[in-house]
Amino acid sequence: MATAFSDPIWRKPQTASTFQSLPNGERVDLAIVGGGIMGLSTALHAARLGLSVQVLDAGEIGQGASGLNGGQVIPGLKYDPEWLLEHFGPEHGEALVNFAASTADAVFELIRDEKLAVPFVRNGWIQAAHTEAALKAAVNRDRQWRARGADVRLLDAAEIAAKTGAQGYLGGWLDRRAGVIDPLAYTWELARVATAAGVRIAGHQKVVRLDKSDGVWRVSTENGVQLQAKAVVLATNAYTDGLIPGLAQTIVPLHSFQIATAPLPPNLAATILPEGQAVSDSRRILVYYRKSADGRLVLGGRGRMALPTSAGDWAHLERALRRLYPVLSGVDIEKRWFGRVAM
Repeated sequence: MATAFSDPIWRKPQTASTFQSLPNGERVDLAIVGGGIMGLSTALHAARLGLSVQVLDAGEIGQGASGLNGGQVIPGLKYDPEWLLEHFGPEHGEALVNFAASTADAVFELIRDEKLAVPFVRNGWIQAAHTEAALKAAVNRDRQWRARGADVRLLDAAEIAAKTGAQGYLGGWLDRRAGVIDPLAYTWELARVATAAGVRIAGHQKVVRLDKSDGVWRVSTENGVQLQAKAVVLATNAYTDGLIPGLAQTIVPLHSFQIATAPLPPNLAATILPEGQAVSDSRRILVYYRKSADGRLVLGGRGRMALPTSAGDWAHLERALRRLYPVLSGVDIEKRWFGRVAM
């Protein structure tokens, strides 16, 4: 994903694990294609259940969406509990609601329990409302989650202005279960604990063919290496290609672009997201933002589908940043990058 015009703020940890080369003819219980958060988490849990596991990634660990995203950890789904229950029924709907409610806990408890070296702040996520309709939706969402005991509350105009330092919001909704992490550090730390649990990880091993015969999968890489596995998990998300015919046609890959300012001077840092929450706004083409561990403001949103060719391809985000924070008009944008997400 690296290009001349893509420079992420997140950096590979100096203590990142090194991995052994992939031996030809290896036999494992489970082969996982994709070494991002999804693939590494699956590998870790499978290994702790006693399975032998091999992870293969086409590039370097964390090079895709797992290491390029904004690092916002938010429980819930696009749809609220009542919608899920109505459309999926009491059994499956309730399972979806409970799963969605648990997702942020799963991440932060893993960081705590495994002592992962991941910078994080868990002070919540704000859904910022810029219209009366968005504010009404926030009231409805708040009612549903509060009824389930979630640690959430509504924000009025003065409160959201104080918590974000931004202009233009009528109010919003605060979900205290959420937080922010360094996503690339989290990905590499997952790789470290997975390796310690017995998982083998191989980067720069693009899988180009999957064949199944007599109940055994044969996995072939672009480098000519083959292995056999009882089961295969594809954890490729928006980077899914033609490995499984028709699978790529089930998703719509989109680009998310991000920018990061220079570290904010103390007087601005004290008024912009002073408590460290993550924010997403209510616009149809939304922007999302947070502060990084080194005090930068990081803001992202939808970007062009073609690969960027100049810093100007991030200009729409710079305009959004200065609409929200006119006071930042004199602060340099030092980082610009993008990644792919699947819909």
